[in-house]
Amino acid sequence: MERTQCCIVGGGPAGMMAGLLLARAGVRVTVLEKHRDFIRDFRGDTVHPSTLRLLDELGLGERFARLPQRRLDKMRMHIGDQTVVAADFGRIRFPHRYIAMVPQWDFLDMIADVATAEPTCTVRMSTELTGLLRDSGAVCGVRYRTADGAEGEIHADLVLACDGRDSAARAAAGLRQTMVEVPMDVWSVRIPVPAQRHNDGQVFARFGGGRAAVTMDRGDYYQTSYLIPKGADASLREQDIQWLRDQLGALFGWDADILAEIRSWDDVKLLEVTMGRLDRWYTEGLLCLGDAAHTMSPVGGVGVNLAIQDAVAAARILADPLRRGQVSTTDLAKVQRRRSLPTAVTQRSQRGEHDMLLKPALDGTLTAVPAPLRLVDRIPALAGLTAYLGGVGLRAEHAPDFARRR
Repeated sequence: MERTQCCIVGGGPAGMMAGLLLARAGVRVTVLEKHRDFIRDFRGDTVHPSTLRLLDELGLGERFARLPQRRLDKMRMHIGDQTVVAADFGRIRFPHRYIAMVPQWDFLDMIADVATAEPTCTVRMSTELTGLLRDSGAVCGVRYRTADGAEGEIHADLVLACDGRDSAARAAAGLRQTMVEVPMDVWSVRIPVPAQRHNDGQVFARFGGGRAAVTMDRGDYYQTSYLIPKGADASLREQDIQWLRDQLGALFGWDADILAEIRSWDDVKLLEVTMGRLDRWYTEGLLCLGDAAHTMSPVGGVGVNLAIQDAVAAARILADPLRRGQVSTTDLAKVQRRRSLPTAVTQRSQRGEHDMLLKPALDGTLTAVPAPLRLVDRIPALAGLTAYLGGVGLRAEHAPDFARRR
């Protein structure tokens, strides 16, 4: 019978970070990732100041700095004919005063390499959860299937559900999120960088004329997210692809020859945006973390940061019970209590941005910079406060002592 102390379902930011930290505590960990690699559309690429500090504490700061990345020290939004500073990370009192924009697959590859160097950590790619094992109603492991069709079971003292917004582990445990309404879905498309850059790494959110888009400079291309009204994907795709080229050209001033690289609707990927939160993140033998516990809006790119913070709190609280083989629902409840307030505050902030910016931008009623943003732009200290709340947040977690390296 195959056995581990902690089986982690999902090799995203929460799962890989939890695996690394628990392995450094001497816990036997097995991480299951259903894909063969970490390369996926809609991977969040923003690594926030609190996560950058965590990497330093784990002894990974220098290694992370060698990954391909760009730095965002100010969040600027172009609304109509005005540009405002919505957050100034240079004003925060913190070791890292910027957001690092790093392809998430590079970040996850790094964490996986470090985690599997620990003798108690195993990462299995191309291994998909097919069900949960139970003993007297309590979760006691998982069933899985590999890419070649082989099936097996892993018995575990604890299962961590870290498999994202559509979590199969969460569903198998019978846990359901309370969902909230969102105004948009998102199209993602790559735009080649022109010889004369229109994006200096600072301005990347633009609103106007009933349009809204965000673009991220990845060096040789712009990863661009174009917002559409919720549920409008099918009807909008009935138009010629030139329609989308025209919308992006109007927002960013990109030339026709650059936009011609969007050859067809096949180049445009859809993210159906959802947002919700579990009332209870756990059942006996299983705990949800990251998007499995609280599905975030893409606003602010905070999902990765929150997921990692969840993982750190979980590792600190659960390492000792796991080593003893005595993980109780009381222990799992401690993790939820630790992380509930930051999650609730962040989601409330996101909903506020939906109401203030995104909904009016999409319905064409956003004709001027909203008053709160004008105030932030006018008072530099407020731009520092918004940067701190977005980049560090409430209850930023430090690495547990057992996981620290120099």
